[in-house]
Amino acid sequence: MGRGDQGLPPGHRPVDRARPHVLHRLTRFTGALRLNAAPADQNRLLDLQAIDSKLDQLAHRRRSLPEHAEIEKVTADHTALKDLVVAAEAQKGDTARELTKAEQDVEQVRSRAARNQQRLDSGAITSPKDLENLQHEIGSLAKRQGDLEDVVLEIMERQESAKSRVEELSARLEHSTVVLTEAEGRRDAAFAEIDGEAEKVKRDRETVAAVIPADLLKVYTKLRETQGGVGAARLYQRRCEGCRTEFSITELNAIKAEPADKVVRCENCSRILVRTSDSGV
Repeated sequence: MGRGDQGLPPGHRPVDRARPHVLHRLTRFTGALRLNAAPADQNRLLDLQAIDSKLDQLAHRRRSLPEHAEIEKVTADHTALKDLVVAAEAQKGDTARELTKAEQDVEQVRSRAARNQQRLDSGAITSPKDLENLQHEIGSLAKRQGDLEDVVLEIMERQESAKSRVEELSARLEHSTVVLTEAEGRRDAAFAEIDGEAEKVKRDRETVAAVIPADLLKVYTKLRETQGGVGAARLYQRRCEGCRTEFSITELNAIKAEPADKVVRCENCSRILVRTSDSGV
């Protein structure tokens, strides 16, 4: 125990003596960046940061438009409908070919039966056995024709169903096309609005960045890349507005002791701390 600690209860220390780990933090805090810049230039970093944050917000807004999700869903539905229409058209074509074949089979049986009936009616066949065979064949052909005509009717029903399916799906696909076109139009209109605003903000950024010293701007830009888009933050009422860390009186005194043109950084988040009249130092 040092002489200055004599008479203090165990576990206590003089209030004006900084803890070793605090002193270590302050050494890193004030020595983290050996860079000097006029206070006005440091304050311009806050203007630049506000502009960059605005650009980030516009970019996020552009990526997060509700039309993106709508277009994605409608596009998926549209693609699925197109596949269904193709399948329905194929089924319709298959049914049409099947119907043509069945009708040809009926016509062949009908023609053969008609020829046999003509032979029977002509009286040219006099053999009882031949007449019996011919009559039997005519009867068989009549039954065969009836069975084939039933098949034709069944195929015609399926063909009508296939046609209705194609018409229904085609109508849905046409409606989906309209919905998709409208959604893309709204997205493009939103893009135009956001991009127009972003162009104006970018021009403002160029104006502000042009008067900031190159070395200070370089550090700020690097920090923005590594610190989630925020490279400079105001020290406001003892608090870093970048990470919301509140500094102790000892830490604030260390910051206050630094020259006004010394560029300091938050020991917690490494961002440039810009001192203003509201900083409490």
